[in-house]
Amino acid sequence: FDAVRKRRLPAFPRRIGVVTSPTGAAIRDFLQVMKRRWRGIEVLVFPARVQGDCAADEIVAGIRAANRVTPAIDVLVVTRGGGSLEDLWCFNEESVVRALAASGVPTVSAIGHEIDVTLADLVADVRALTPSEGAERVVPSTDDVNDMVRGLGLRLGTAMATRVAQVRSRLDSLASRPALSRPLEGVHLRGRRLDELSLRLDGAAKSLLRERQSAIGAVAGKLETLSPLGVLGRGYSLTYAVDDQRLITSANKLRAGQRLVTRFQQGTATSVVETISKDEL
Repeated sequence: FDAVRKRRLPAFPRRIGVVTSPTGAAIRDFLQVMKRRWRGIEVLVFPARVQGDCAADEIVAGIRAANRVTPAIDVLVVTRGGGSLEDLWCFNEESVVRALAASGVPTVSAIGHEIDVTLADLVADVRALTPSEGAERVVPSTDDVNDMVRGLGLRLGTAMATRVAQVRSRLDSLASRPALSRPLEGVHLRGRRLDELSLRLDGAAKSLLRERQSAIGAVAGKLETLSPLGVLGRGYSLTYAVDDQRLITSANKLRAGQRLVTRFQQGTATSVVETISKDEL
């Protein structure tokens, strides 16, 4: 009886087993409602008396037979129409209750009328108040399924339209970007920027060259001022002794007959000392 043991019924069963009297009103009501709600389901009836002394044993046999059938059924219904307490007592028998509890497939108890409650109702996975409601609990309604499919179709269409609109908006946004709408504009902008940088680089290089040339000219002027050749250019000359290449800076260092080399700004001359005049300061 524990609710934790209750199993859910399959949403779309293909084979249904029914334990009931094959001649009673319950099976007729059950099949009529099921045919109206959903077609194409195979129904296996396991005959059993549903009242009287031997009814409990036949119901148990039917439940066990339904669990052994191949291919297996998807759900098992135990049903009968209304009656007195004595008529329904077989559904309170321990053997019937245990057989339902041991069933390997989900079970539905659809016994009597709304006011009738048996132990079979309490132990079954699902209780239906009448045989007709038992059919309603076992098979879906074609109208309900059609409505659900239409609703899902509408939701799917709406979702797809929304998604398409989002993608189209995204594509439009991308298409409006300059990189796609005017792809050469970026190339031209960067070309102009490159030209500007090239001009600036050329101007900077020329300016730097002029600065370096000016600096080199100033250093060259200083070197020219300090250079002995510059002194020679102003009319001076340098005299060396031929024998030891000493620079002669005083007549006191000369001797008669000594050979000398005199260097001018342009060219040299060789001479021999004939006389020496020593100036007294």
